[in-house]
Amino acid sequence: DPARDATPADPARDATSADAPPDAVVRTRRLGAAGLAGIGTSLACFLVTALLGPSVFQPALPGPRWQPPFSLTAHPSPYLAIGLVAAGTALGAGGLLACFLAVRRGWRVRALPLVAVGMLVAAAFAFMPPTGSADHLNYASYGRMAVTGHDPYATSAADVPQDPVIGAAEEWRRTPSVYGPVATAGQAFASRVGGDSVRLTVFVLSLENLVAFGLTGLILYRTARDRAGRLRSALMWTCNPLILFHLVGGGHNDVLATPPMVAGLVLCTRAAGGPWRAFLGGALVGFGTAIKLPAALVGGGPAWTLLRRLRTDRSARWSLAALVGGSAATVLLAYALAGPHSLDQVDRASRMISLATPWHLVAVLNPPALRTIVKVGWVVLGAVLVWALARVLPRPDGLERQHAEARTVAAALVLAWLLAAPYELPWYDAFGWAVLALLPWSRFDLMLLAHTTALSFAYLPARGPRPAGLPDDLHWLISVVRSGVIPVLLMALLVWALWTGLRRTPPRRPARWPAPPPRRTAGPSAPAPPSG
Repeated sequence: DPARDATPADPARDATSADAPPDAVVRTRRLGAAGLAGIGTSLACFLVTALLGPSVFQPALPGPRWQPPFSLTAHPSPYLAIGLVAAGTALGAGGLLACFLAVRRGWRVRALPLVAVGMLVAAAFAFMPPTGSADHLNYASYGRMAVTGHDPYATSAADVPQDPVIGAAEEWRRTPSVYGPVATAGQAFASRVGGDSVRLTVFVLSLENLVAFGLTGLILYRTARDRAGRLRSALMWTCNPLILFHLVGGGHNDVLATPPMVAGLVLCTRAAGGPWRAFLGGALVGFGTAIKLPAALVGGGPAWTLLRRLRTDRSARWSLAALVGGSAATVLLAYALAGPHSLDQVDRASRMISLATPWHLVAVLNPPALRTIVKVGWVVLGAVLVWALARVLPRPDGLERQHAEARTVAAALVLAWLLAAPYELPWYDAFGWAVLALLPWSRFDLMLLAHTTALSFAYLPARGPRPAGLPDDLHWLISVVRSGVIPVLLMALLVWALWTGLRRTPPRRPARWPAPPPRRTAGPSAPAPPSG
């Protein structure tokens, strides 16, 4: 029954309420406390890794050391750095799992302190060098190109090796920018502030990410309709250690696309406003698309529900035209201002296959017309996944039917992309966490947790082995874990998602977690429900 995927809206049904046995209450509270302890310890591991300074996870940043971001120069061994991040990943995933299970049993704590802690950790990450990959050096390089008269969509770092910022790029040195015009504008702003200093440029980029991360958390928190929803937003986003590490701690610009993407979806699924609301929501989705193209997927949710209403609701025509017009106008304007080469790298990127995806298992076989097989295969697989997931993902409570369906379809589109696309990295999952946070609790939270955790273990670290200085006896992390174990695990996850979506009966109404049968009537000694 798909109704088993949602948590109760009625506090009287919580496992920690007075009608539950005292031992069940204690076990649930201990499980939640253990989850929070795991999250805290995970964040400590990640923060220590960043604080220790240049390592296999952290490239050195050229520039005056008095400039931010700041770190020690302890030069930790590759074994220590990888051990810290692996431990942080395991503890963070375990902590989130424990919290999710405790919430499904009725555990509640106040969300605001968790949000505050998450933002403090995010700020700490922003003031330390990015850890995990060297992508931030590419961002700084592209921004420097834009302010020095070079077209970042037609120029690579190898073309301007003498520049102190452009030449500092560590990987992808022969690849022009694949990022959207709005992302390039943010990189150019950071370069104007940072000047010739790679260190200061990267710091400004980190501050931009911090603001975007906080805005996304604020939107999710304010969109939540009750205390349980606010707790969900904190655990899924603001206090999520894997998201904090990859997006803010790792300095990845995927976080920049999440606030306009989520804001656009929320705006399009509100009850009032009509075509003007749809136009503004579409413009916000288009703004996110001009940062990272997959942000456009969330617009598919509102568009689908409006399409279904065209024959019966004349106002849906105007709303659909406004939604498409707002999104298209924003994207076209951004790319027109960026120049004729701004889409040159999109086709190249669409033909890439990363080592940790199930499609790598196909690439190993090296069949004829591999690229065609992968392109057609993942689109067909993605379409089936969208249909299957949209059937069984839980609908949000308290919304009109079409608006609840729009959020569910948007989440199905994003999750299908994450599961089926041939090129995926752990920080791409940010889109999934942000959109899924708008839905009720479900087993698909655990699916996304498993997906992010697997990809996190696949990229220990997400740098080339030679520039990172990865010892020879650790190359099995790439040849065995990243290229073999993780693709098999993600294939199993994909099959589970397909099987779950195809075999189960879709809910006919917003799903609610069924109340557990009372096993004991509360007496005077039963503990009171938690006040937080």
